[in-house]
Amino acid sequence: MKSIFLRIYGGMLLTLVLVAALGVLTLHLVNEVRGERYREDLARGTFRLMADELLPMAEVDRKRALTQWSRLLGIPLKLVSLDGLGMEGRSRARLMNDQVLVQAVDDTHRVEVLTQVSAAEGLILAGEVEQVSEQLARATIYLLMDELKRYPASEQPYHLARIVRDKRFGYEVHLLSIKEVDLDDDQSRRVEEGDTVMALGKDGDSIRVLAGILDTPWVLELGPIYQMNPYPPQLLSIIVIVALSLIGLTLYLLISGLEQRLRSLESAATRIARGSLDTRVEARGADSVGRLAGAFNHMAEQLQLLLAMQRELVRAVSHELRTPVARLRFGLEMIESAETDAARRKYMEGMDGDIQDLDQLVDEMLTYARLEQGSPALTYQRLELAALVEQVVSEIAPLRREIAVSIVQGPLVPFDQGSWVEAEPRYLHRALQNLLTNALRYAEGRVRVSFRVSVDRCQVDVEDDGPGVPESQWPRLFQPFFRADDSRARGTGGHGLGLSIVRRIVHWHGGRASIARSESLGGACFSLVWPRRQAPKIE
Repeated sequence: MKSIFLRIYGGMLLTLVLVAALGVLTLHLVNEVRGERYREDLARGTFRLMADELLPMAEVDRKRALTQWSRLLGIPLKLVSLDGLGMEGRSRARLMNDQVLVQAVDDTHRVEVLTQVSAAEGLILAGEVEQVSEQLARATIYLLMDELKRYPASEQPYHLARIVRDKRFGYEVHLLSIKEVDLDDDQSRRVEEGDTVMALGKDGDSIRVLAGILDTPWVLELGPIYQMNPYPPQLLSIIVIVALSLIGLTLYLLISGLEQRLRSLESAATRIARGSLDTRVEARGADSVGRLAGAFNHMAEQLQLLLAMQRELVRAVSHELRTPVARLRFGLEMIESAETDAARRKYMEGMDGDIQDLDQLVDEMLTYARLEQGSPALTYQRLELAALVEQVVSEIAPLRREIAVSIVQGPLVPFDQGSWVEAEPRYLHRALQNLLTNALRYAEGRVRVSFRVSVDRCQVDVEDDGPGVPESQWPRLFQPFFRADDSRARGTGGHGLGLSIVRRIVHWHGGRASIARSESLGGACFSLVWPRRQAPKIE
């Protein structure tokens, strides 16, 4: 479990480290963008007020105003040429659209604030600022008051709203009465005297700048103005640590359960390897381990079945070989004691029959083993079922000439396509041969082979007039080495593999083999049914 856990956790840790590195870089970029936007919001209203004031002035008045404002703000202000700045692209377009641009000055904490004064003259108002909020707040109060004093007190709220809207201030600007201002007595007195007061906001995270407008009932309030708080990298570190802890705990809980289920599979495999073939594991859940457990159980069942069949095959083969070998040994002993050539020929013919019996047994066992190991390489071909049936009958019927073998062809649907079917010629020939041989072995005088072909399926029936098979034995009749007749005589004994080979062949053709009682002849009726067309094999 440690190996699985460490591998998964190590992969997750590496992924999180990469994500954290990207997060820190992203955090830095986001803070830079937020800081730039924050400074632009604070400076926009003030610098646009100054730019609009400078626009109609003559050059001498502009110099005088810049000097006055520089002392008021505590920062150097100057007029520069737009072309002299060397700006291109988005920054130049923003300036030409009367926006305020804030950009860092080298590697210092100072920033340069730029805004256009005159598009026709290509003049830009520039100022270097360190503390944007404190320096600009007082200057903004002064500029707004200077603008509002041009109007009667009753009209000042309207004109203030217009100015704030046009200049797009980045914070709120209000005109309040002295009674509406939440200040202590000393601050209220200073405001009434026209002084500028800076006070904390109600949330404690912002400041308000207030100044009374003399000879009016109004108090001009800027704010609340919030300080920009960059997202701290420590927060990202804490998040990563907590995430790693939670992921590690979750992975451990998940993998511990997975490990327990895998150990049960390992234990079951070990018990099966030691010979306990009835071992199974609990197949629960629809996940991959649950499906693996189901596949393991299916494999164990197939393994148990195959080993059982192998044991049964070995026992049956041992039993089947004993009789012809004993007959051969007996024949050899009798040849030594035979007094005439006729007697010796009789025993030699018997031994030749025993050798043929052994050869047939070996052939059937090899065929059955090959079919039981899995689907052989079947090469389906289109063949005429009528011709195949006639060929099998012509080959097998002469073995018992006293038995009358007839062929009956049922209706063909459709009529114009004949009796063609798709099958593996060699194996289908073997299946029909085994059925006909079995019927001749037990028939008393008649055997009938009938077949019919429909649009999708085909069927072959082999009937005889023999004693038939008791219905209680039908379920076991297609099992290997099972025989309804226990006689070991050459005439009717057989080896009990013929019908199992038939069942396996028709199974690989997608069909089934069955037995019933022949209604017309009274004996057994073996039927093979399989699809007329074979589905293509998936490689």
